[in-house]
Amino acid sequence: MIDGHTKLYGLLAHPAAHSLSPLIHNTSFKVTGINGVYLAFDVMPNELQTSVDAIRTMAIGGVNLSMPLKTTVIPLLDEITSRAERLNAVNTVINRDGKLVGDTTDGQGFIDALKYQNVSVEDKTLTVLGAGGAGRSIIAAAVEAGAAKINVFKRQNQTFKSRKEQLESWSSVISVIPYEDDDAMQESVASSQIVSNSTNIGMSQDNHLPISQAVLARLTPHHVVTDAIYFPLETPFVKAAKDRGCQTFNGIGMLVHQAAGSFFEWTGQKMPVNDVISAVNQEIVKREHD
Repeated sequence: MIDGHTKLYGLLAHPAAHSLSPLIHNTSFKVTGINGVYLAFDVMPNELQTSVDAIRTMAIGGVNLSMPLKTTVIPLLDEITSRAERLNAVNTVINRDGKLVGDTTDGQGFIDALKYQNVSVEDKTLTVLGAGGAGRSIIAAAVEAGAAKINVFKRQNQTFKSRKEQLESWSSVISVIPYEDDDAMQESVASSQIVSNSTNIGMSQDNHLPISQAVLARLTPHHVVTDAIYFPLETPFVKAAKDRGCQTFNGIGMLVHQAAGSFFEWTGQKMPVNDVISAVNQEIVKREHD
């Protein structure tokens, strides 16, 4: 029941209507009995300043943000965490009595999703496909979680050199390698225990894989394979890896666990992850059949 004590939380994004965040957080409020409500607000970058002012004015408990707002919000906040500073991205804003603190929970969401499945990255070798926002958050969190080696494959475009310098400056365990170097990718996958796709290849219904058939042939039942994509539920990459006997996970785990990080920072309570994953799966199945 919404009343005068109901705390408001929300998503600032453009577009915002498609987001699963309201389902995730409102399911969590219902199950935990917290008097809160989460709404999606369609906000353009040029409207962000007034939206941030509204968080303070209306004592909104906190918000999530999607790109490009994850970066443009930073100068409008009072403080950001060290991990948000490293990634130059904020996906969570916490309102602490009018002081707005920015954090990023994306990478920890990846680590926590694996932990939920009894998989640890500590002392493991990872192959990460892509170095965009999702990839960088995974890489940073994997370093913090004690990964032994992280081989990152990135397209050799105009940002390759600067991104390579940035990522390799984070830790000596990180190596950035041209995505086009198929031999190096084969060797990396063969020596890895975890292979993670953070590119958007496989999001459409075109059956494209983010790796070549030669790289795919290096996957064995000893590999854990993850895909940041959750729509469709089973990407061509996940299916191909599953067919080779790998333990596979789609992006729902990362999606829900990064939201759980926000939820905990806002409320001090743990998200009811099982209930939320069930609700998200049902909604995606429904959307896939629409």
